[in-house]
Amino acid sequence: MQEPQIVKIDRPFITLGQLLKEQSIIASGGAAKWFLSENEVIINGEIDQRRGRKLYAGDRVQITDIGTFVIQNE
Repeated sequence: MQEPQIVKIDRPFITLGQLLKEQSIIASGGAAKWFLSENEVIINGEIDQRRGRKLYAGDRVQITDIGTFVIQNE
């Protein structure tokens, strides 16, 4: 199992759609809805498909076949 990638944010939260775009998993924000319908995304142990889901420091996002991301404040 690979090490989780640390995602540093300079604001109170980041949305799941923004995370996907900033990590170059999707090309544009418009692709988030499709991506989330086609891929299993687990946030803090629960499946979630809401692109507007707010992610805060300490949250852990696992995307099957892509990796794990941990949100941290800068």
